Amino acid sequence: MSDLHSGVAATGTGVRSRPRAVLPALCLTQITSWGVVYYAFIVLNPAITADTGWSAGATTAAFSAALVVSAIAGIYVGRVLDHRGPRLVMTAGSVLGALGLLVIAAAPNLPAFFAGWFIAGAAMAAIFYQPAFAALTRWWAPDHVRALTIVTLAGGLASTVFAPLTATLADHMSWRATYVVLAGILAVLTVPAHALALKAPWPPAPPSPPHVTGGHEQVVRSRAFGMLAVTFTLSAFAMYAVVIGLVPLLIERGYTTTQAAWVLGLGGAGQTLGRTLYATLARRLGVSARTVALIALGASTTAALAVVAGPYALLVVVSVLAGVIRGNLTLLQATAVTDRWGTTHYGRLSGLLGAPAHAAAAIAPFAGAVLAGPLGGYPALFALLAILSTTAAITALGTRTQQR
Repeated sequence: MSDLHSGVAATGTGVRSRPRAVLPALCLTQITSWGVVYYAFIVLNPAITADTGWSAGATTAAFSAALVVSAIAGIYVGRVLDHRGPRLVMTAGSVLGALGLLVIAAAPNLPAFFAGWFIAGAAMAAIFYQPAFAALTRWWAPDHVRALTIVTLAGGLASTVFAPLTATLADHMSWRATYVVLAGILAVLTVPAHALALKAPWPPAPPSPPHVTGGHEQVVRSRAFGMLAVTFTLSAFAMYAVVIGLVPLLIERGYTTTQAAWVLGLGGAGQTLGRTLYATLARRLGVSARTVALIALGASTTAALAVVAGPYALLVVVSVLAGVIRGNLTLLQATAVTDRWGTTHYGRLSGLLGAPAHAAAAIAPFAGAVLAGPLGGYPALFALLAILSTTAAITALGTRTQQR
């Protein structure tokens, strides 16, 4: 492409020009968005329940409802992304996110608290990974895996940055005032970043690959798409239930809360490591084999956690390995549409594909806690989750497309 717009750099590949500011801006906004809208609640929820008298189950249900709203709204967001690009979506999402947090901070009762999280949930669909992935996939293809890896590595720092910051703010002010400050941080850092860095012309959609005919409707009705949706839904449910259930599992086995927290935290470090390895894995394994292998490996680490009671060092190793797999799965989902059906309808297809998986991730913490009792404890729960992951690996065998 010979015409270079202001703020746009040549790729060096002769394929497309890329806006220079997009990648650093999205790194900043993903850290901030995830840190403020997602991780801050985990830190503040004990203070919220203590101050208001609302049960932890009720406040967590509001947060989970936001994740379900995000899953549903993501379908519409995907359509807009394909046609108009990420600038309007992500800028509006930043404003909506700040507004939602202010409503939460001012909520006089539980229904108003839920209303604030409904607004925040709609914002999540517009400021979390999905629109960022759509932007990088369109602007950076065919080198989008590297860009996606960089942004997810940055997103992985959200809890590292904002969990301590939120805790520090909460030590000096009420949870309501903390949310007001965080809403201001979200607005100041992400609204201008999205509005200014994403203003480059949105490239026209490239043509569909030769094996894709009939547009996105045919893709959505295809067996491969349906099987992929089932695969990611089962995998997401199992993965998030494992993350939330890991600490109770270890406490049930006699470890201290601190020891359990270290196992969980080191698993998060493994997740960051895993994301750095995905590009190499993608070069060595085809898309279907990669999907089956990663989900099967995730099932094996879950099964190991179900049966291995110690020693402690071995549990740490298994947790780190599980984190490595989770890190790869994030990028596997980000590239699933592109690898099979190209980038033409990436936003729409990724929104439809991700909706049931995001909903499953939202209900997994509750479902896991509910199932642990009747099953006889968390080891049995983890065994069930390993079976679900194995089932997901089997359904992944049906996600192969007729590519040339």
